[in-house]
Amino acid sequence: MTASTPALVFKVASEPDELEQVQRLHYRTFVEEIPQHPPNTERRLVDRFHGENTYIIGRLGSRVVATLALRGQRPFSLDSKVPDLDRHLPAGHVPVEVRLLAVEREFRRTAVFAALLEHGIRHALARGFDLGVISGTTRELKLYRHLGFTPFGKLVGTPGAEYQPMYVTLDQFCDNAQHSPALKEMLEPRLDQPNELNFLPGPITPSPAVREAFAAPPISHRSAEFVEQLAGLRARLARLARANDVQVLLGSATLGNEVVAAQLSLDGSRGLVLSNGEFGERLAENARRARLDFAHLALPWGDEFDLSQVAQAMSALPRSGWVWFVHHETSTGRLQPLRELVALARAHGLRACVDCVSSLGTVDVDLRGVHLATATSGKGLGGFPGLALVFHENRPISRPDCLPGYLDLGHWAEHASVPHTHSSNLVHALSAAVRECTPERLERIAASASWLRAALEPHGLRCLVPERSACPGILTLLPPKGLEAFELGQALDRRGFWTSYRSEYLVRRGWLQVALLGDPPREALERLVRVLGLLVARRTSLAGARQA
Repeated sequence: MTASTPALVFKVASEPDELEQVQRLHYRTFVEEIPQHPPNTERRLVDRFHGENTYIIGRLGSRVVATLALRGQRPFSLDSKVPDLDRHLPAGHVPVEVRLLAVEREFRRTAVFAALLEHGIRHALARGFDLGVISGTTRELKLYRHLGFTPFGKLVGTPGAEYQPMYVTLDQFCDNAQHSPALKEMLEPRLDQPNELNFLPGPITPSPAVREAFAAPPISHRSAEFVEQLAGLRARLARLARANDVQVLLGSATLGNEVVAAQLSLDGSRGLVLSNGEFGERLAENARRARLDFAHLALPWGDEFDLSQVAQAMSALPRSGWVWFVHHETSTGRLQPLRELVALARAHGLRACVDCVSSLGTVDVDLRGVHLATATSGKGLGGFPGLALVFHENRPISRPDCLPGYLDLGHWAEHASVPHTHSSNLVHALSAAVRECTPERLERIAASASWLRAALEPHGLRCLVPERSACPGILTLLPPKGLEAFELGQALDRRGFWTSYRSEYLVRRGWLQVALLGDPPREALERLVRVLGLLVARRTSLAGARQA
């Protein structure tokens, strides 16, 4: 395909011209080629279920070259042709009828058919269906069997236009995909397109404005234009977090925490690390690697800090020491009491250091009185990953005698965050994202989290952390007894929903996470609840049947 040749695009037909072409393609296929319907002067075939159909199309430029129809409403077309249809279908599934599959002649015996079917399956799965019912033309039975379809019942139709009733379950299709490189590739997540069903804690799906900003032509990090843009970004970030200043480093959030550990190593003071989850424990690991002198108050994961216990641990430290903790413990969804912990630290003459990696941009963050804090571009702030943010209360002094340049916060501050090569694309994108970090966005995320909690509870999916002390950015879910979080996560993957379940600490504890850091639309949340509810009900039913 040359650069001037239009690409084949698959989508849901939505424009009047697309629907018109679908009906004309149906006429050529099911009237002129397969004598299933009588001819008419308009040369258009309007299906009797047209108003209830969803048409998946393959479009080359402005031309529709392939289509199929999906319809989940009963009775199906096959209900009138196969008596007691449900008797032939496997129990415990939610069926959708696949009909009116038509491909222009020159695109047959190509990958178009499989790609069209793949897009139809993705669309159906994301809406809670997991069983496809179809009347397949007898001319393509070998192909349908290869894709995992199971024939049932007698042929339907008329002589010259005979069809075999068939069904395929998602599990069958995916099992086949594992043995077919082409099908396996089709079912891999579509990383080339923004996913509105992205419920990962990172990377999130950036907004169109952020993606557009990232795609701008890169500019030199030594140009006056870039230095000015970065200065503007730092000022907006500082205002957002109520901090005195911030350095923007090229790297992940882990780099930011390594920089904090390096700063704390400079005076040799003793400190305290608080942890009640994976990321608090990572702070302790940062401190150990930097050879810091510290005590570690480690609670069971998900537990709430007792402020009197924290105060007692702080009282054992010398004044001018430090305390380091995570604001939003991403592994559990717990939101620590930031202002109370900072006030306790100040009362004991300690410097408070805070990991705000997944809280900044998700909830209101107030860093007044905080010595050092970290965040990142790719989580709650809504940008692309790749920038580490280190907020500081006082101006750091460079220490080339003690620290490598990349870990020396003073080195970054002396050069206005540009001591080394920087990425204008990431800075442009984060600048656009920060402009979208409005109070309204925080309110939407909070409202979505509250709604989602209530919607999931009837399905037996409860949250690890109660709402009163949880961050709305992440819900850590405990599946009903007998169900595996990893299995649910994989089933959601197949349906186009990206959730967090693969991290080692989640696998070990059997947790599934739904993240709202990217401010997903309510319609996506509603679809997630519907699909999760169906999956839980089906797996609960199967588990009960096995036990019986």
